[in-house]
Amino acid sequence: MAVGLAITTEKGYYNGKMTLFVVISCMVAATGGVIFGYDIGISGGVTSMEPFLKKFFPEVYTMMNEDTKISNYCKFDSQLLTSFTSSLYIAGLVASFFASSVTRVFGRKPSILLGGAAFLAGSALGGAALNVYMLIFGRILLGIGVGFANQSVPLYLSEMAPPNYRGAINIGFQLCVGIGVLSANLINFGTEKIKAGWGWRISLAMAAVPASILTLGALFLPETPNSLIQNSKDPEKAKLMLQRVRGTNDVQAELDDLIIASSISKTIKHPFKNILQRKYRPQLVMAIAIPFFQQVTGINVISFYAPVLFRTIGLGESASLLSSFMITGVLGTFSTFISMLIVDKFGRRALFMIGGIQMFLSQTMVGGLMAAQLGDYGGISKGYASLIIIFICTYVAGFAWSWGPLGWLVPSEIFPLEIRSAGQSITVAVGFLFTFMVAQTFLTMLCHLKSGIFFFFGGWVLVMSAFVYFLLPETKNMPIEQMNRVWREHWFWKRIVGEVNEDGKMEVP
Repeated sequence: MAVGLAITTEKGYYNGKMTLFVVISCMVAATGGVIFGYDIGISGGVTSMEPFLKKFFPEVYTMMNEDTKISNYCKFDSQLLTSFTSSLYIAGLVASFFASSVTRVFGRKPSILLGGAAFLAGSALGGAALNVYMLIFGRILLGIGVGFANQSVPLYLSEMAPPNYRGAINIGFQLCVGIGVLSANLINFGTEKIKAGWGWRISLAMAAVPASILTLGALFLPETPNSLIQNSKDPEKAKLMLQRVRGTNDVQAELDDLIIASSISKTIKHPFKNILQRKYRPQLVMAIAIPFFQQVTGINVISFYAPVLFRTIGLGESASLLSSFMITGVLGTFSTFISMLIVDKFGRRALFMIGGIQMFLSQTMVGGLMAAQLGDYGGISKGYASLIIIFICTYVAGFAWSWGPLGWLVPSEIFPLEIRSAGQSITVAVGFLFTFMVAQTFLTMLCHLKSGIFFFFGGWVLVMSAFVYFLLPETKNMPIEQMNRVWREHWFWKRIVGEVNEDGKMEVP
């Protein structure tokens, strides 16, 4: 049975170009990625600093330095220590659902502003912490900030970008995450050398710098045309913004699609309920599966606990922080930049598959080397330690140009306007949930599975690569308000949502 929903424009039909206005706006908004990356890098670094451990987690400090009977894989196994890291992600999970309402009702800009302000408050509290309770409460405020930013920033970037540059613009978020990690690791390397032992306070408090940039910058950000159409009764205001964003007066085709999407959006009173409908099934599956798979790549083994991991294989405190800086910071940021340059040319699926193969092979090699060379006690030779670091570099590069940036890009571009905020919130919440679970259980898993933890995550990389190959359609260059078309043309999803016939009409099953 055919229904009267016609595809009125073709791929890439919209007029427009990349404007300086869009570039500057997206650069400011993408600072939301810096605060996320900075926290990831800082939390991993300070948890390997002995003065920090001695003050807040003395039992871990004792195991690390005094108890020679503790296995190399178990020295950092502390639920209180992992609570410090993972409390942020539970707070972010909860905050993302509140952020959905703010983003939908008030716009993307207010949500970004709230995220920056909350993160700023959390950084101040963390730097001034006198006990573990102040420390964790500061982490909760940071989590609220990251929850709001991660929910709104990827949407903002995807809505502002021209379709043929959307991949590169959106990956700017992940590039900023990498810059945040790089900055954090560099600061950790410097503050660890402060002899008085309070360097960790500088590391935590310096989070206020990117948070201030985001908060102040958000005050001057323009709202996206999509949001203006959704929340304003004056379409002329949205048209003027769209003309400015696209750099041309001929925006009627895109404006018409935005008005249609907005009309549908206004009929949806309960987006979290409506996203369960059959016609949104592929988007819901991706909103759950992609962030889940992004977390079970094992990236948190490297990002959160790289310094801890390097100490496990026998490197000293300074060497561990330097290795973390070079690997997760410099290499990760460079690889993400490469992804920005090629994602709109080669597409999302190709990068997903190449990165998946690269991560699987490198994880297998790291696990094999650690199983063969690192026992429960003693260290590992410098030669084998160097080899492990090389394969970890290979892994980080694979993640940084595939599942790292694409895990944010693809979900942010696939939702129709009426469920976009709800869908992005589900994506962020699922990501935070599994980030929390991995962060909370990783040190215990490391203690019990030992080198087998790399085979565990490597197995998941095989599963997720197969998922992308069979179930994820290519989304490059497709206008965001026409994205439903990719599901109707996909061999599997068209059986669920219907398909497009030769006349451009949608047929439902």
